[in-house]
Amino acid sequence: MNTLTIPLFPLHTVLLPGGFLSLRIFEPRYLDMVSYCFRQKSGFGVCLIREGKEIGKAALPYNIGTLAHIIDWDQLPDGFLRIDAQGAQRFEVNSHKVITNQLIEAEVTLIPNELDQNMPSDLTDLSVGLKELIKEQGALYHKHVLLDYNNATWVSQRLTELLDISLPQRQSLLELNNPLERLNELEQLIQSL
Repeated sequence: MNTLTIPLFPLHTVLLPGGFLSLRIFEPRYLDMVSYCFRQKSGFGVCLIREGKEIGKAALPYNIGTLAHIIDWDQLPDGFLRIDAQGAQRFEVNSHKVITNQLIEAEVTLIPNELDQNMPSDLTDLSVGLKELIKEQGALYHKHVLLDYNNATWVSQRLTELLDISLPQRQSLLELNNPLERLNELEQLIQSL
């Protein structure tokens, strides 16, 4: 098992491998985190907040999150920092502690990436729906990634990010280890919307 020590960024969002996140950084702890990532050429962990808020005292994160790497950044006119990050690999938090400025440092174990699988023929309507979602709201996908509508893993991860579902539902889908199981869950969620 591959174990790392990384800073965590608890957010009211769920990031999946291959997904994108644009963040406006202004709190000292997260400016420190970005600086650390640049110096160490490393990533940071994105976890959904279980209890607490994004700003102020360190929030309690869920135990499954995604390692993120900064792919672009710039200084905003207001002096804040904007970063774009991409999800790389899921992880499980083994332990965490609050360090300086309420930044959370965690020891995590990386979860092996899901193997690519072909889309099942009975679920191709999900690929069609995803194409529409990406046309509407997926500008970062066109800019940074090869679109792969025949790959069950990729489709299941992008649908999880882009569908209008609750954060706990998104977290539950992130925690699944099988893209076909995730697609079946997504199909049920879509039918209930």
